[in-house]
Amino acid sequence: MTLHENGETVPYLQGLEDDSSFIVFDIYIEEEGMYDLSFQTYGVGGEKTNYLIVDGEEVGEIHSEPEVFSDSAVRYVYLEKGNHSVKIEKFWGYIAVKGLKVMKTKPISQETYQLDATLVNPRATKEARQLMQFLVDNYGKNILSGQSANDGHLSQEFQAIAKETGGKTPAILGLDFIDESASRRDRLSPPNVLKHAETFHDMGGIVTFMWHWNAPEKYLYDTNEHPWWSGFYTEHTFIDLGKIMNGEDPEGYDLIVKEMDEVAERLKKLQDQNIPILWRPLHEASGGWFWWGDSGPESFIKLWQLMYDRYVTVHELNNLIWVWNGQGKEWYPGDAYVDIIGEDIYPGKHVYGSQAERFAQAMDYTDAKKIIAYTENGVIPDPDLMIRDNIMWSYFTTWNGEFVINGLGRYSEEYTEKDMLQKVYSHERVLTLDELPDLSTYSLD
Repeated sequence: MTLHENGETVPYLQGLEDDSSFIVFDIYIEEEGMYDLSFQTYGVGGEKTNYLIVDGEEVGEIHSEPEVFSDSAVRYVYLEKGNHSVKIEKFWGYIAVKGLKVMKTKPISQETYQLDATLVNPRATKEARQLMQFLVDNYGKNILSGQSANDGHLSQEFQAIAKETGGKTPAILGLDFIDESASRRDRLSPPNVLKHAETFHDMGGIVTFMWHWNAPEKYLYDTNEHPWWSGFYTEHTFIDLGKIMNGEDPEGYDLIVKEMDEVAERLKKLQDQNIPILWRPLHEASGGWFWWGDSGPESFIKLWQLMYDRYVTVHELNNLIWVWNGQGKEWYPGDAYVDIIGEDIYPGKHVYGSQAERFAQAMDYTDAKKIIAYTENGVIPDPDLMIRDNIMWSYFTTWNGEFVINGLGRYSEEYTEKDMLQKVYSHERVLTLDELPDLSTYSLD
Protein backbone atom coordinates (compact mmCIF):
# COMPACT_ATOMS: atom_id res chain seq x y z
CA MET A 1 0.00 0.00 0.00
CA THR A 2 1.27 3.47 -0.92
CA LEU A 3 -0.24 6.56 0.64
CA HIS A 4 0.09 10.12 -0.62
CA GLU A 5 -0.56 13.54 0.86
CA ASN A 6 -0.40 16.77 -1.14
CA GLY A 7 0.89 14.76 -4.06
CA GLU A 8 3.84 13.28 -2.17
CA THR A 9 4.46 9.79 -0.87
CA VAL A 10 4.03 9.64 2.93
CA PRO A 11 6.14 7.45 5.26
CA TYR A 12 3.96 5.61 7.74
CA LEU A 13 3.51 2.61 9.99
CA GLN A 14 0.68 0.24 9.22
CA GLY A 15 -1.02 -2.45 11.20
CA LEU A 16 -4.03 -3.73 13.10
CA GLU A 17 -5.09 -6.02 10.27
CA ASP A 18 -5.77 -8.84 12.74
CA ASP A 19 -6.42 -9.29 16.45
CA SER A 20 -2.79 -10.03 17.27
CA SER A 21 -1.30 -6.92 15.65
CA PHE A 22 -0.47 -3.62 17.34
CA ILE A 23 1.65 -0.48 16.93
CA VAL A 24 3.97 0.60 19.77
CA PHE A 25 5.82 3.85 20.44
CA ASP A 26 8.44 3.98 23.20
CA ILE A 27 8.67 7.46 24.72
CA TYR A 28 10.64 9.15 27.48
CA ILE A 29 9.04 11.82 29.69
CA GLU A 30 11.30 14.44 31.26
CA GLU A 31 8.75 15.76 33.77
CA GLU A 32 5.73 14.10 35.31
CA GLY A 33 2.33 15.61 34.61
CA MET A 34 -0.64 15.59 32.27
CA TYR A 35 0.00 15.04 28.57
CA ASP A 36 -1.93 14.95 25.33
CA LEU A 37 -0.97 12.11 22.98
CA SER A 38 -1.78 13.14 19.43
CA PHE A 39 -1.53 10.83 16.42
CA GLN A 40 -1.88 11.32 12.69
CA THR A 41 -3.76 8.30 11.44
CA TYR A 42 -5.41 7.07 8.25
CA GLY A 43 -8.42 4.73 8.25
CA VAL A 44 -7.72 2.14 5.58
CA GLY A 45 -10.98 1.24 3.88
CA GLY A 46 -13.15 3.35 6.16
CA GLU A 47 -13.48 5.03 9.54
CA LYS A 48 -11.64 3.15 12.30
CA THR A 49 -11.54 3.20 16.09
CA ASN A 50 -8.77 1.51 18.08
CA TYR A 51 -7.67 1.35 21.71
CA LEU A 52 -4.79 3.39 23.13
CA ILE A 53 -2.88 1.52 25.84
CA VAL A 54 -0.23 3.28 27.95
CA ASP A 55 1.97 1.07 30.10
CA GLY A 56 -0.54 -1.74 29.82
CA GLU A 57 -3.63 0.30 30.76
CA GLU A 58 -6.31 1.53 28.38
CA VAL A 59 -6.52 5.34 28.46
CA GLY A 60 -8.78 6.09 25.50
CA GLU A 61 -9.53 5.47 21.87
CA ILE A 62 -7.96 6.63 18.60
CA HIS A 63 -10.45 7.58 15.88
CA SER A 64 -9.18 7.51 12.28
CA GLU A 65 -10.98 9.23 9.42
CA PRO A 66 -11.50 7.18 6.23
CA GLU A 67 -8.87 7.39 3.50
CA VAL A 68 -7.18 10.54 4.77
CA PHE A 69 -4.59 11.42 7.40
CA SER A 70 -6.21 13.27 10.32
CA ASP A 71 -5.33 14.17 13.90
CA SER A 72 -6.64 12.06 16.75
CA ALA A 73 -5.68 12.80 20.34
CA VAL A 74 -6.20 11.26 23.76
CA ARG A 75 -6.00 14.06 26.27
CA TYR A 76 -5.09 14.34 29.94
CA VAL A 77 -2.94 11.24 30.24
CA TYR A 78 -0.92 11.33 33.46
CA LEU A 79 2.70 10.28 32.87
CA GLU A 80 5.48 10.02 35.41
CA LYS A 81 9.08 10.89 34.55
CA GLY A 82 10.76 8.03 32.69
CA ASN A 83 10.12 5.53 29.92
CA HIS A 84 6.61 4.65 28.74
CA SER A 85 5.06 2.30 26.23
CA VAL A 86 2.30 3.80 24.06
CA LYS A 87 0.45 1.10 22.16
CA ILE A 88 -2.38 1.26 19.64
CA GLU A 89 -4.30 -2.00 19.92
CA LYS A 90 -6.90 -3.35 17.52
CA PHE A 91 -10.57 -2.71 18.11
CA TRP A 92 -11.99 -1.74 14.72
CA GLY A 93 -9.20 -2.21 12.40
CA TYR A 94 -6.66 -1.46 9.82
CA ILE A 95 -4.91 1.94 9.98
CA ALA A 96 -1.76 3.73 8.94
CA VAL A 97 0.02 5.97 11.47
CA LYS A 98 2.24 8.84 10.40
CA GLY A 99 3.40 9.97 13.82
CA LEU A 100 2.87 10.62 17.52
CA LYS A 101 3.20 14.01 19.17
CA VAL A 102 3.47 14.19 22.98
CA MET A 103 2.46 17.55 24.42
CA LYS A 104 2.32 18.59 28.06
CA THR A 105 -1.02 20.12 28.96
CA LYS A 106 -2.49 22.03 31.88
CA PRO A 107 -4.75 20.04 34.21
CA ILE A 108 -8.46 20.72 34.10
CA SER A 109 -9.19 24.01 35.86
CA GLN A 110 -10.93 24.05 39.21
CA GLU A 111 -13.32 26.56 37.65
CA THR A 112 -14.82 23.60 35.77
CA TYR A 113 -16.52 22.57 38.99
CA GLN A 114 -17.93 25.98 39.84
CA LEU A 115 -21.39 26.26 38.36
CA ASP A 116 -24.94 27.34 38.96
CA ALA A 117 -27.53 24.97 40.42
CA THR A 118 -30.43 26.32 38.36
CA LEU A 119 -32.38 23.51 36.69
CA VAL A 120 -33.57 23.71 33.08
CA ASN A 121 -37.16 23.29 34.23
CA PRO A 122 -38.10 26.66 35.78
CA ARG A 123 -40.95 24.97 37.68
CA ALA A 124 -38.75 22.31 39.28
CA THR A 125 -39.93 21.11 42.68
CA LYS A 126 -38.19 22.19 45.84
CA GLU A 127 -36.92 18.61 46.28
CA ALA A 128 -35.37 18.56 42.81
CA ARG A 129 -33.73 21.93 43.43
CA GLN A 130 -32.37 20.75 46.78
CA LEU A 131 -30.87 17.63 45.21
CA MET A 132 -29.30 19.66 42.41
CA GLN A 133 -27.91 22.17 44.92
CA PHE A 134 -26.36 19.31 46.88
CA LEU A 135 -24.78 17.88 43.71
CA VAL A 136 -23.41 21.29 42.73
CA ASP A 137 -22.04 21.95 46.23
CA ASN A 138 -20.13 18.64 46.14
CA TYR A 139 -19.02 18.78 42.51
CA GLY A 140 -15.25 18.79 42.33
CA LYS A 141 -14.98 17.99 46.04
CA ASN A 142 -16.65 14.64 46.61
CA ILE A 143 -17.83 11.73 44.48
CA LEU A 144 -21.15 10.01 45.18
CA SER A 145 -21.23 6.22 45.06
CA GLY A 146 -23.97 4.52 43.09
CA GLN A 147 -25.18 1.06 42.11
CA SER A 148 -27.66 -0.12 39.51
CA ALA A 149 -30.03 -2.76 40.93
CA ASN A 150 -33.64 -3.21 39.82
CA ASP A 151 -34.36 -5.19 42.99
CA GLY A 152 -33.55 -2.17 45.11
CA HIS A 153 -31.51 -1.89 48.29
CA LEU A 154 -32.13 -5.57 49.15
CA SER A 155 -30.66 -6.73 45.84
CA GLN A 156 -27.75 -9.16 45.71
CA GLU A 157 -25.54 -6.32 44.47
CA PHE A 158 -26.25 -4.09 47.47
CA GLN A 159 -25.89 -6.98 49.89
CA ALA A 160 -22.56 -8.06 48.38
CA ILE A 161 -21.18 -4.52 48.59
CA ALA A 162 -22.32 -4.15 52.21
CA LYS A 163 -20.74 -7.47 53.16
CA GLU A 164 -17.35 -6.54 51.71
CA THR A 165 -17.30 -2.95 52.98
CA GLY A 166 -18.42 -3.41 56.56
CA GLY A 167 -22.00 -2.36 55.95
CA LYS A 168 -21.47 0.55 53.56
CA THR A 169 -24.29 1.22 51.06
CA PRO A 170 -24.19 3.22 47.80
CA ALA A 171 -25.65 6.71 48.02
CA ILE A 172 -27.43 6.33 44.67
CA LEU A 173 -29.77 3.54 43.58
CA GLY A 174 -30.09 3.03 39.82
CA LEU A 175 -33.42 1.67 38.58
CA ASP A 176 -34.76 0.89 35.10
CA PHE A 177 -38.26 1.24 33.63
CA ILE A 178 -37.41 -1.51 31.12
CA ASP A 179 -40.39 -3.65 32.15
CA GLU A 180 -42.73 -0.66 32.06
CA SER A 181 -42.39 -0.70 28.25
CA ALA A 182 -45.85 -1.77 27.00
CA SER A 183 -44.49 -4.65 24.92
CA ARG A 184 -42.83 -6.16 28.02
CA ARG A 185 -45.27 -5.13 30.73
CA ASP A 186 -48.10 -7.26 29.33
CA ARG A 187 -45.97 -10.43 29.38
CA LEU A 188 -44.01 -10.12 32.63
CA SER A 189 -44.36 -9.67 36.35
CA PRO A 190 -41.76 -6.93 36.73
CA PRO A 191 -40.05 -5.85 39.97
CA ASN A 192 -41.83 -3.02 41.76
CA VAL A 193 -39.32 -0.33 40.92
CA LEU A 194 -41.58 2.44 42.20
CA LYS A 195 -41.67 0.80 45.62
CA HIS A 196 -37.89 0.35 45.57
CA ALA A 197 -37.50 4.04 44.73
CA GLU A 198 -39.82 5.08 47.55
CA THR A 199 -38.06 2.84 50.08
CA PHE A 200 -34.58 4.04 49.15
CA HIS A 201 -35.70 7.66 49.23
CA ASP A 202 -37.15 7.10 52.71
CA MET A 203 -33.76 5.71 53.75
CA GLY A 204 -32.22 9.03 52.73
CA GLY A 205 -30.83 7.88 49.38
CA ILE A 206 -30.83 9.34 45.87
CA VAL A 207 -32.69 7.63 43.03
CA THR A 208 -31.79 7.60 39.33
CA PHE A 209 -34.01 6.07 36.67
CA MET A 210 -33.22 5.00 33.11
CA TRP A 211 -35.45 3.36 30.51
CA HIS A 212 -34.41 0.52 28.23
CA TRP A 213 -37.41 1.30 26.04
CA ASN A 214 -38.68 -1.87 24.37
CA ALA A 215 -40.10 -0.85 21.01
CA PRO A 216 -43.90 -0.94 20.61
CA GLU A 217 -45.31 -4.38 19.83
CA LYS A 218 -46.01 -3.40 16.22
CA TYR A 219 -42.27 -3.14 15.52
CA LEU A 220 -41.05 -6.40 17.13
CA TYR A 221 -39.98 -9.43 15.10
CA ASP A 222 -40.79 -11.76 18.01
CA THR A 223 -38.74 -14.69 16.72
CA ASN A 224 -36.13 -16.96 18.28
CA GLU A 225 -33.42 -14.94 16.56
CA HIS A 226 -34.99 -11.60 17.51
CA PRO A 227 -36.88 -12.17 20.81
CA TRP A 228 -39.59 -9.74 21.90
CA TRP A 229 -37.86 -8.98 25.21
CA SER A 230 -34.80 -7.55 23.40
CA GLY A 231 -36.77 -4.98 21.47
CA PHE A 232 -34.77 -2.06 22.84
CA TYR A 233 -31.83 -3.23 20.70
CA THR A 234 -31.75 -1.97 17.11
CA GLU A 235 -31.09 -5.45 15.71
CA HIS A 236 -34.21 -6.89 17.36
CA THR A 237 -36.73 -4.37 16.08
CA PHE A 238 -37.65 -2.76 12.77
CA ILE A 239 -38.82 0.56 14.19
CA ASP A 240 -37.63 3.56 12.14
CA LEU A 241 -37.36 6.63 14.35
CA GLY A 242 -36.46 8.79 11.35
CA LYS A 243 -39.81 8.10 9.69
CA ILE A 244 -41.66 8.55 12.96
CA MET A 245 -40.13 11.94 13.66
CA ASN A 246 -40.40 13.31 10.11
CA GLY A 247 -44.09 12.44 9.77
CA GLU A 248 -43.86 9.41 7.47
CA ASP A 249 -45.11 7.07 10.20
CA PRO A 250 -47.87 8.91 12.11
CA GLU A 251 -49.12 5.71 13.77
CA GLY A 252 -45.62 5.14 15.14
CA TYR A 253 -45.54 8.71 16.46
CA ASP A 254 -48.82 8.18 18.29
CA LEU A 255 -47.50 4.91 19.77
CA ILE A 256 -44.30 6.39 21.17
CA VAL A 257 -46.19 9.36 22.61
CA LYS A 258 -48.66 6.96 24.23
CA GLU A 259 -45.81 4.96 25.81
CA MET A 260 -44.01 8.10 26.94
CA ASP A 261 -47.23 9.16 28.64
CA GLU A 262 -47.58 5.78 30.37
CA VAL A 263 -44.14 6.10 31.93
CA ALA A 264 -44.94 9.71 32.83
CA GLU A 265 -47.82 8.38 34.95
CA ARG A 266 -45.34 6.19 36.86
CA LEU A 267 -43.06 9.15 37.44
CA LYS A 268 -46.01 11.21 38.68
CA LYS A 269 -46.47 8.73 41.51
CA LEU A 270 -42.94 9.52 42.64
CA GLN A 271 -43.56 13.23 42.33
CA ASP A 272 -46.63 12.80 44.54
CA GLN A 273 -44.26 11.31 47.16
CA ASN A 274 -41.93 14.34 46.84
CA ILE A 275 -39.16 12.15 45.40
CA PRO A 276 -36.70 13.88 43.04
CA ILE A 277 -35.32 11.71 40.25
CA LEU A 278 -32.10 11.82 38.24
CA TRP A 279 -33.89 11.00 34.97
CA ARG A 280 -31.62 9.40 32.31
CA PRO A 281 -33.71 8.26 29.32
CA LEU A 282 -32.63 7.47 25.73
CA HIS A 283 -29.08 6.62 26.81
CA GLU A 284 -26.02 5.81 24.67
CA ALA A 285 -27.72 7.01 21.48
CA SER A 286 -24.55 7.59 19.48
CA GLY A 287 -23.65 3.90 19.66
CA GLY A 288 -26.60 3.00 17.44
CA TRP A 289 -27.23 -0.26 19.29
CA PHE A 290 -30.49 1.08 20.71
CA TRP A 291 -33.33 1.96 18.31
CA TRP A 292 -33.56 5.56 19.52
CA GLY A 293 -30.03 6.13 18.18
CA ASP A 294 -30.27 4.17 14.94
CA SER A 295 -31.66 6.98 12.77
CA GLY A 296 -29.00 9.56 13.55
CA PRO A 297 -28.66 12.66 15.73
CA GLU A 298 -31.45 14.76 14.18
CA SER A 299 -34.20 12.23 14.91
CA PHE A 300 -32.80 11.51 18.38
CA ILE A 301 -32.74 15.19 19.33
CA LYS A 302 -36.34 15.59 18.18
CA LEU A 303 -37.31 12.60 20.34
CA TRP A 304 -35.47 13.96 23.39
CA GLN A 305 -37.05 17.38 23.02
CA LEU A 306 -40.47 15.81 22.49
CA MET A 307 -40.11 13.82 25.72
CA TYR A 308 -38.93 16.88 27.63
CA ASP A 309 -41.83 19.02 26.36
CA ARG A 310 -44.45 16.37 27.12
CA TYR A 311 -43.10 15.60 30.56
CA VAL A 312 -42.55 19.19 31.64
CA THR A 313 -45.34 21.04 29.81
CA VAL A 314 -48.08 18.45 29.38
CA HIS A 315 -47.57 16.23 32.43
CA GLU A 316 -46.04 18.88 34.69
CA LEU A 317 -43.37 16.48 35.89
CA ASN A 318 -41.24 18.88 37.87
CA ASN A 319 -39.35 16.39 40.03
CA LEU A 320 -36.96 15.36 37.24
CA ILE A 321 -33.32 16.35 36.86
CA TRP A 322 -32.56 15.69 33.19
CA VAL A 323 -29.45 13.56 32.67
CA TRP A 324 -28.41 13.31 29.03
CA ASN A 325 -26.16 10.42 28.03
CA GLY A 326 -25.95 10.56 24.24
CA GLN A 327 -22.15 10.13 24.21
CA GLY A 328 -21.43 12.34 21.20
CA LYS A 329 -21.40 16.12 20.64
CA GLU A 330 -23.66 16.03 17.60
CA TRP A 331 -26.30 14.24 19.70
CA TYR A 332 -26.53 17.01 22.30
CA PRO A 333 -30.14 18.27 22.43
CA GLY A 334 -29.30 21.74 23.73
CA ASP A 335 -28.55 23.47 27.01
CA ALA A 336 -32.24 24.18 27.64
CA TYR A 337 -32.94 20.42 27.81
CA VAL A 338 -30.02 19.08 29.86
CA ASP A 339 -29.09 19.45 33.52
CA ILE A 340 -26.33 16.83 33.79
CA ILE A 341 -24.09 15.20 31.18
CA GLY A 342 -23.34 11.53 31.69
CA GLU A 343 -20.77 9.16 30.23
CA ASP A 344 -21.04 5.34 30.24
CA ILE A 345 -17.61 3.67 30.22
CA TYR A 346 -16.61 0.03 30.39
CA PRO A 347 -12.81 -0.18 30.40
CA GLY A 348 -10.90 -3.41 30.80
CA LYS A 349 -11.06 -5.48 33.96
CA HIS A 350 -9.19 -3.95 36.94
CA VAL A 351 -8.60 -0.72 34.99
CA TYR A 352 -8.97 1.88 37.72
CA GLY A 353 -7.95 5.04 35.85
CA SER A 354 -9.82 8.33 36.09
CA GLN A 355 -11.12 8.14 32.49
CA ALA A 356 -9.87 11.67 31.92
CA GLU A 357 -10.26 11.58 28.15
CA ARG A 358 -13.98 10.84 28.37
CA PHE A 359 -14.45 13.56 30.98
CA ALA A 360 -12.72 16.02 28.66
CA GLN A 361 -14.88 14.80 25.77
CA ALA A 362 -18.00 15.49 27.81
CA MET A 363 -16.75 18.99 28.60
CA ASP A 364 -16.62 19.69 24.86
CA TYR A 365 -20.29 18.92 24.18
CA THR A 366 -21.31 22.45 25.15
CA ASP A 367 -19.79 25.79 26.10
CA ALA A 368 -22.12 25.90 29.09
CA LYS A 369 -20.98 24.47 32.41
CA LYS A 370 -22.82 21.26 33.25
CA ILE A 371 -22.23 18.65 35.94
CA ILE A 372 -20.51 15.60 34.42
CA ALA A 373 -21.31 12.19 35.88
CA TYR A 374 -20.05 8.63 35.35
CA THR A 375 -23.56 7.31 34.73
CA GLU A 376 -22.56 3.71 34.03
CA ASN A 377 -19.31 1.99 34.88
CA GLY A 378 -18.03 -1.54 34.85
CA VAL A 379 -14.90 -1.03 36.95
CA ILE A 380 -15.05 1.50 39.78
CA PRO A 381 -12.32 4.14 39.28
CA ASP A 382 -9.70 4.74 41.96
CA PRO A 383 -10.61 7.94 43.88
CA ASP A 384 -6.94 8.79 44.39
CA LEU A 385 -6.36 8.75 40.63
CA MET A 386 -9.40 10.96 40.08
CA ILE A 387 -8.07 13.40 42.66
CA ARG A 388 -4.56 13.28 41.17
CA ASP A 389 -5.89 14.01 37.68
CA ASN A 390 -8.54 16.48 38.91
CA ILE A 391 -11.16 14.40 37.10
CA MET A 392 -13.94 14.62 39.64
CA TRP A 393 -16.99 12.84 38.29
CA SER A 394 -20.06 13.93 40.24
CA TYR A 395 -21.07 10.33 40.83
CA PHE A 396 -20.56 6.82 39.53
CA THR A 397 -23.21 4.13 39.05
CA THR A 398 -21.77 0.63 38.70
CA TRP A 399 -23.75 -1.63 36.39
CA ASN A 400 -25.33 -4.73 37.90
CA GLY A 401 -24.86 -8.47 37.52
CA GLU A 402 -21.41 -9.75 36.66
CA PHE A 403 -19.81 -6.37 37.38
CA VAL A 404 -20.56 -6.89 41.08
CA ILE A 405 -21.66 -10.49 41.77
CA ASN A 406 -21.07 -14.01 40.49
CA GLY A 407 -23.67 -16.64 39.66
CA LEU A 408 -24.08 -17.47 43.34
CA GLY A 409 -24.82 -13.86 44.28
CA ARG A 410 -21.49 -13.36 46.03
CA TYR A 411 -19.14 -10.48 45.38
CA SER A 412 -17.09 -11.02 42.23
CA GLU A 413 -13.59 -9.60 41.74
CA GLU A 414 -13.75 -10.06 37.99
CA TYR A 415 -13.97 -6.31 37.40
CA THR A 416 -13.29 -4.49 40.69
CA GLU A 417 -11.12 -6.28 43.23
CA LYS A 418 -12.20 -6.38 46.86
CA ASP A 419 -9.40 -4.18 48.12
CA MET A 420 -10.34 -1.50 45.58
CA LEU A 421 -14.03 -1.76 46.47
CA GLN A 422 -13.14 -1.32 50.13
CA LYS A 423 -10.84 1.58 49.35
CA VAL A 424 -13.56 3.33 47.35
CA TYR A 425 -16.34 2.89 49.89
CA SER A 426 -14.16 3.99 52.82
CA HIS A 427 -12.52 6.91 50.99
CA GLU A 428 -12.94 10.32 52.60
CA ARG A 429 -13.93 11.85 49.25
CA VAL A 430 -16.50 9.19 48.29
CA LEU A 431 -19.96 9.66 49.78
CA THR A 432 -22.05 6.64 50.79
CA LEU A 433 -25.66 6.47 51.98
CA ASP A 434 -24.77 7.02 55.64
CA GLU A 435 -22.87 10.20 54.76
CA LEU A 436 -25.70 11.96 52.92
CA PRO A 437 -27.38 14.89 54.65
CA ASP A 438 -31.13 15.14 55.02
CA LEU A 439 -31.84 16.47 51.54
CA SER A 440 -35.41 17.44 52.48
CA THR A 441 -33.95 20.24 54.63
CA TYR A 442 -30.96 21.03 52.42
CA SER A 443 -30.35 24.75 52.06
CA LEU A 444 -31.03 26.41 48.70
CA ASP A 445 -28.99 29.50 49.61
